[in-house]
This record gives sequence, structure tokens and C-alpha cells, in this order.
Amino acid sequence: MAARSNPGTPRGCERIAYAVGFQENATYSDVYGGGGAVVGLDCHLIRPIDQPCDSLIVFMHPVGGGMYLPMVRELARAGHHVLWANSRYRGADYALIMEKVACDLGEAICDARDRLGYTRIILAGWSGGGSLSMWYQALAEAGQGIADTAAGDPYTVDAARMPPADAVMMLAAHVSRHRIFTEWIDPSISDETRPEMRNPELNLYDPTNPNQPPYSADFLCTFAEQQVARNRRITAWVRDKLNAIRTSESPWGEFAFTVHGTMADPRWLDPSIEPSDRKPGTCYLGDPRVVNDGPVGLARFCTLRSWLSQWSIDDARCDAIEAGGRISVPVLVIGNTADDACTPSHTSRLFEAVGHDRKQLHMVKGATHYYTGPDGAAHLREASGVITEFLSAL
Repeated sequence: MAARSNPGTPRGCERIAYAVGFQENATYSDVYGGGGAVVGLDCHLIRPIDQPCDSLIVFMHPVGGGMYLPMVRELARAGHHVLWANSRYRGADYALIMEKVACDLGEAICDARDRLGYTRIILAGWSGGGSLSMWYQALAEAGQGIADTAAGDPYTVDAARMPPADAVMMLAAHVSRHRIFTEWIDPSISDETRPEMRNPELNLYDPTNPNQPPYSADFLCTFAEQQVARNRRITAWVRDKLNAIRTSESPWGEFAFTVHGTMADPRWLDPSIEPSDRKPGTCYLGDPRVVNDGPVGLARFCTLRSWLSQWSIDDARCDAIEAGGRISVPVLVIGNTADDACTPSHTSRLFEAVGHDRKQLHMVKGATHYYTGPDGAAHLREASGVITEFLSAL
């Protein structure tokens, strides 16, 4: 019988799955299993067989799960050694703390250097991993480690466990989870306890809304202001709730809650806003009207501390815009003109945020967020070629 090829691993490459485990002092566990003190990171190393290399491209996304992404496979096919390291929160971000994700990325890099022997690390931030990569690099270059979380809880990560990378690549990335979430949140909800009651003049999906595409500049300004206002109302409630818990008999208690209406970006319905090749009326998760209240929307399920660390526009720290001016290594930014998640302004803001001139911008014409469609393979080869040229010039 003929041997089957592995569709998840390029021909001529090997995939090595392994775990990076470490202990930390944790008051409570925010992931399933582990007892609150043991952390395990699920890692996949994909590399050409019998082709040693001292350079490693390292991916991590806050929620993870991208070890079979087309870009990961394509880079290995092109001859690169690639590591996809899942954070401890793989597949579930309802209790995710970004400071702990940065810790996880540092541990994966330390393991790649100390155990696997890679001497040059290139951070690859795909989608939500972009702001993580930029923020991690800024923290690593500052050499101060981490002292606490956005909620103010003590959480110490030694600077020695957060080594800086030699370059950063932002691939189909957005500027931060809290910024893009605020651009997507539905401002027609003013009472979180009655999410079914919505202001029709702010509800993009209400046919009686007098504001219809193409939207006026005044409407877009009001809409954006109300999106920020809703984010801040939730944050104020979160802080009050968390303060009450901290003064109770169980100061390390938590509270889980649901956020409805989180996919209401006017750009999905009005292609004249940030014109690009993206398909109107859809987003990377499908029909935005359905996603707005569906189970997979951003921040749908949250905890108090996670909200402050991930989604609060005023408290979350993992921000590529703020971090970009604090890094010194070369940066490559690749955007896709048909991206149905990270729109053109995110790509340009990422590039402009980098404060030095050792940066490069490339747009892949017609490529979607996941490099799907009939021309997806060609788009991947183009992006991979740009990456190869960038790395060879380091």
C-alpha cells in the first residue's frame, strides 16, 4: 500500500509536537487542569528534514491553535524552521490574562534557545499575535520583566525569562485586541442586563435604522464615540464588581459574564470605509449580523480580570501602537488587501507605529485573512518570498 502524505506537514518537512512545562506561583487557576501552579504549552516545530538552521520563526497567538495555518506550513515548505507555540489559553480566552501570555511566549523562546539550540529568534505575529509580538519585544528590550497584571494583581516574570528577539514580523495583524474589539462592539446596547433592547439608530442590522450605507461622516463619528463609551461602561462595572470581591471573604474570587453584540463594525457593510478588495457584507467569521451575537464573537464570555487585561480600552496593555516606538529590531509588516478581519488602517498603523527606519511594508494584492480562495496558494508564495528576502537581509 502506498504511503499517505501528511496534509498538515509539507513534503520534505517534519513536524515535532512537544510540550514546554514550567511552574509559577499562582493564587488560582484560570486554565483547565494544572492546579494553578503547573503550566503546559503545546508546541509544534515544523522544519525541513536534515537541514539544520540556527534561526527560528516563532509564532504565538493569545488563543493559539494556528499550528496548521497555511502561512506556517508555507514558511516551512520554503525552507524555514518554524515554531507555533500555543499559549496556556489555547482555544479559550474567557479567562485570558495577556501578561501571562507574554510569560508563555518568553518560556517558549527560552526553551527554543536553551534546549533546541536556536541562536536567532524571529517573532512572527499573525493576526492577534501581532500586537503580542510587538508588546513582548518592547518588554524584552526594556529588560524589566512583568510585575503585575492590568487588574493590579501581583504577577512576576523575571526579565531573564523574556529574551528579546532579533526581528519582528507582523503578518495579517491588527493593532491590539482591545482596540479592534472596540472598533467592532455594538454601541446600540446601552444596558448590559437587557442586551435585546437596542437603539435602532445605532443598530447596523436594524432595517428601520435611518442611517444606511454609505454612512455619513457624522454618523461614523457618533458611532465610534458610542463604541468607546460602551467599552468604558463595562469597564466601570467590572472595576466595581472586582473591588467588591476583593473586600469580601474571598478576595481572589472571580465573576464570569457575557458580552452581547461584538461584531458591529460599519466597515463590514460599507466598502467605502477604508476601501480595499474585501467582500462587502461579510467578515472573517462569516455574516457579521450572525456573528454579532453568536458564540464565537470576541469577548463573548469573560471574567473580570480578563476583561481588564484583554478588552478594556483604557486598561489593557498589549498594544502594538504603544509598543512600536520602543523596539529597535528590524520589522516587517505584511498586509492583505482583501483581509476580512484586519482592515487597511491596522496595517498602516502597525507600520507607522515603528519608530525607526529599519522597517518594511508589503501588501499582498487580493489576499484574504487566511489566504483562502482560488489564488490563496499564489498569495502565500508571494508573502513567503517577501519574508525570505527580509530574513536573508538581517
